[in-house]
Amino acid sequence: MELIEAISIFKTYNLGQVKVPVLKGVSLSVSQGEYLALMGASGSGQSTLMNILGCLDRPTAGQYFLDGEEVSQAPSDRPALFRSRKIGFVFQNFNLLPKTSALDNVILPLIYHPQHRGDKSARKRAIHLLEQLGLRERLHHEPSQLSGGQQQRVAIARALINQPAILLADEPTGNLDSHTSREILEMFGKLNAEQGIPLILVTYNPNVARQAQRIITIQDGIITGQVPEKEKFIT
Repeated sequence: MELIEAISIFKTYNLGQVKVPVLKGVSLSVSQGEYLALMGASGSGQSTLMNILGCLDRPTAGQYFLDGEEVSQAPSDRPALFRSRKIGFVFQNFNLLPKTSALDNVILPLIYHPQHRGDKSARKRAIHLLEQLGLRERLHHEPSQLSGGQQQRVAIARALINQPAILLADEPTGNLDSHTSREILEMFGKLNAEQGIPLILVTYNPNVARQAQRIITIQDGIITGQVPEKEKFIT
């Protein structure tokens, strides 16, 4: 069974009386352990697709299965549960709380996770993740005291704290210089190769997309290409 199975996904937004179609029948699957890039110019629909795959939005039509569970037709309270238990997010703007230490930023998602709420091992896990990501000396620093690359490492640790089934990264190097971008992409590669963490990366940059095992190109709300083809992908 595929980790992700999206079948004929449509998404249309209503702007007043005008209907704006963004996704026009997108179908894709993601295997356990796969590193996939969604690439397209701004406005192509890849971020909308990412939001649907991350249970931040619902499709107008189509079906979406995450880890064997149907998400698109689930009751309204279920998407938040899927997000907290199954998905880790990394964003371009880091989205860290400004007056909060790196350690507490990482622990924050556990507040919304009933299985780990109050778990004494959570703090140890957060420290371990930050140390793994090279932030041993920055545990108690606030975001304003960290470089852009260090802030993104904190965001990655936060995304991993719930041990998600998949990691979603939306333009994670968009605010970073080229050297730091390479470091972050190398980190993603290691997380995937050494720990088997599945990863979907949204980018407009072909150099970033080439770090993935498979690239799906989206244009005007439809998939226009895949490299390599799914049938040739081997985990």
